[in-house]
Amino acid sequence: MGPYAEYLAERGYSQVAFWRKTFLVNEFSRWLEREGVPVDEITSGHEEEFLRDRARYRLPKGGDRIALSGVTDWLRQQGIVGDPVAMLDDMSDLDRIVLEYKSWLREDRGLASATIENYAGYVGRFLREVSGGSELRLASVRPGQITDYIRRLAPKDRTFAAAKHIVTALRSFFRFARYRDYILIDLAATVPSVAGWSMASIPRAMPAEQVRTLLTASKTWRTPSGLRNRAVLLLLARLGLRAKEVIRLELKDIDWNEGFLRVHGKGGVERLLPLPHDVGEAIAAYLEHGRPETPCRRVFVRSRAPFDGLKAHSDICQIVARAIMRAGIKPMSNGAHQLRHALAIDMLRAGASLTDIGQVLRHSSANATRRYAKVDLDALREVALPWPGALP
Repeated sequence: MGPYAEYLAERGYSQVAFWRKTFLVNEFSRWLEREGVPVDEITSGHEEEFLRDRARYRLPKGGDRIALSGVTDWLRQQGIVGDPVAMLDDMSDLDRIVLEYKSWLREDRGLASATIENYAGYVGRFLREVSGGSELRLASVRPGQITDYIRRLAPKDRTFAAAKHIVTALRSFFRFARYRDYILIDLAATVPSVAGWSMASIPRAMPAEQVRTLLTASKTWRTPSGLRNRAVLLLLARLGLRAKEVIRLELKDIDWNEGFLRVHGKGGVERLLPLPHDVGEAIAAYLEHGRPETPCRRVFVRSRAPFDGLKAHSDICQIVARAIMRAGIKPMSNGAHQLRHALAIDMLRAGASLTDIGQVLRHSSANATRRYAKVDLDALREVALPWPGALP
């Protein structure tokens, strides 16, 4: 109990949260002792059983399940509780297969944690639908079920990229299932493709006047989270960083003397970017007056305990969406990437070449930059063919 209490204190929990979590752990410990369950054999099933038993004499609270799972995660990190893959017998067939698949993606394929969670989410939803709530029989899945699922689900309220992710995840899963002999035929080859065309879309960028309004409004934000959010917005709008690049930024990546920023981009490629004065000023203000004390070396961390680094693309998107709402802007999109697009379009209209834009945005291929040519209407008018005949 002592080491876990120290762990909670180090992560910056308030005194109320600290006592609530430690009290729950004490109750769970006594329950395990009463039920004769060794600590190294704890499973998620024991957590659920404890919470059901506890609900008979104590009013449940919304955060109890999350707090309890945090205990078992910590025990797993300390090597006290085994990896969940070693406890597959206590899970449903569906959960067991998805967990095995996630382990395969991590250990055999070497995918990033965010990608693994996305793939597992797509696969889990597919398996729940085809099983219909009954016992999962993976070997009985047929190509027609896959095609029907994609036909019904992929086009609904999804972009081409989102639909493509579903297809990619299912193909990956069926390769895993064939490799583990859960299926006897190559179902990966039967997953249909989603129609899409290169260069078909136009970049969805926030208008320049809205970007200026957003950045001007952020100057008044003085709370810790407000200082953090302003620094994030400036990195997105002034340097064109991707959400993941903002998340991966560490304290050691900032060279204050030389005025440079080391950016960890796609494919593990690192680039040095100049640090504009206003961006550096915003980051310094956050580090000095807004960033909580934490052993985490990421520049941007959560505003509430535990003070870990931001983890997912969605964290940055939420910051952007809330900032837009706070500034009173009504945009067409709330995503973080619209600020990167806005920078590219602003450069294009200022006379920068596509090559220059590609270098600033760190594109690995010229094709990724060519899409911005479609928003330069003046240049397109010069090369447009005359309309045949009279206009309607």
